[in-house]
Amino acid sequence: MNQELAIVSGGAGAIGQVIVRALRARGLGVVAVGRRASELAALAAADPGIRPCVADLASDDAIAPVRAALTAPVRALVHSVGVPVAGGVLEAGTDALLDAVNVKLCGLLRLVRAADGFLVRHSRIIAIGGHYGLEPTAYAATAGVSNAALINLSRQLSLAYGPRGITAHVIAPGPADTERLRAVAAARAAQRGVGMAEILDELRAESSLGAFTTPEQVAWGVTMLLSPEADAMTGSTLMLDSGRRRGLP
Repeated sequence: MNQELAIVSGGAGAIGQVIVRALRARGLGVVAVGRRASELAALAAADPGIRPCVADLASDDAIAPVRAALTAPVRALVHSVGVPVAGGVLEAGTDALLDAVNVKLCGLLRLVRAADGFLVRHSRIIAIGGHYGLEPTAYAATAGVSNAALINLSRQLSLAYGPRGITAHVIAPGPADTERLRAVAAARAAQRGVGMAEILDELRAESSLGAFTTPEQVAWGVTMLLSPEADAMTGSTLMLDSGRRRGLP
C-alpha cells in the first residue's frame, strides 16, 4: 500500500518547512506546494519523502498539478500561506484585500478540491490562520479580514465533510518569530522613526507571556490534530497566540 500523504502549501516558507519536517517525522510523505520551483527543489533534495509541486494557489490552474501529484490517501492537508502586509484598514487598497482573500480562502478551496478524491476518514483539513482574525488590529487589515473569513470557511468545510469523517481546523498563531516578522517590524520602525527593537518589544508585550509564537509550536499543533481524539475539534480554532486574545468567547 502506498504511504499516506500530507499536502503542505507554502511548504518552503519559514513555518511551512518546519511543518513539513514534523509530518515527515510522523511517517507521512509530503507534497510541498508553492510557486518557486527552486525553493521546492532545495527542500525536496534534502529528503526523498518530499515531493515538490509547483502551483500558484491564487489561480484555479493550481488544481490540476496538485491533483496529479497525489498517489495515495491524503491524511493531512495543511494550507500555510501568508498574505502581504498592506497597511491598516484606512490605508490598505481594496485590491490587497481581494488578493488576501483569494490566496487564503480560495487557495484553501483549490487545495481541497484537488485532494477531494484522496481524502479518507480521519483526514484533516488544516488552515494556518492568525489571531488577528479574532483579535482585530487597525494596522493589519489583510491578515484580519482573510483570517476571520478562513475561520468561517473551516466551519463550512467541517459541515460539508463531516458525514465522511473528515474534519476541518484552523490554527491561529500569534506573530511568529520569523524573518518576515522582522521585515514588518523594520518597516513600522522606519515609518515611526524608532528602532526595530522597540517595535519588537511592543509586539511581545501584546502577549500575556511576552513571547512570539515559534514555527515549532505551529508544527506541534498540526501533528496534534492528527490524533483520533481531535475529531471532536472539527470546525474549531486552536489558539497558539501566547495569550494575545483578550475577548470572550
